[in-house]
Amino acid sequence: SYWDTVTVLRKKGPMAAQAKSKQAILAAQRQGEDVETSKKWAAGQNKQHPITKNTAKLNWETEELHHDRVTLEVGKVIQQGWQSKGLTQKDLAKKINEKPQVIADYGSGRAIPNNQVLGKIKRAIGHKLRGKDIGKPIKKGPRAK
Repeated sequence: SYWDTVTVLRKKGPMAAQAKSKQAILAAQRQGEDVETSKKWAAGQNKQHPITKNTAKLNWETEELHHDRVTLEVGKVIQQGWQSKGLTQKDLAKKINEKPQVIADYGSGRAIPNNQVLGKIKRAIGHKLRGKDIGKPIKKGPRAK
């Protein structure tokens, strides 16, 4: 009879948690739909730079292996650089879009060197931080037109 029939106007789609499940992905693949899965790098963590060395592997190692650190010579050049420019560590950090703790680590020689960060610091303080000319000012040559 008329009162016994049920009309469903619309169905809700799968919830976000269900859409991410392994079963939902397999079902979608079986139906021939395009499925794209990717893991977000460092999702939910406050990380800006990947550590390029395999940290876990080194930590499990029983021999006396350790990560390379920024040398004290480079740390001193960084400290003298921001002081000669009249900046604080916080100012320098703001200038190169890094956290003040990153500058403090590089200045004290605790940081694992990251070429991207070293390059930003080098441009900000105007001194070379890599190679054989560590501490020498960067020469500004004529610009190409």
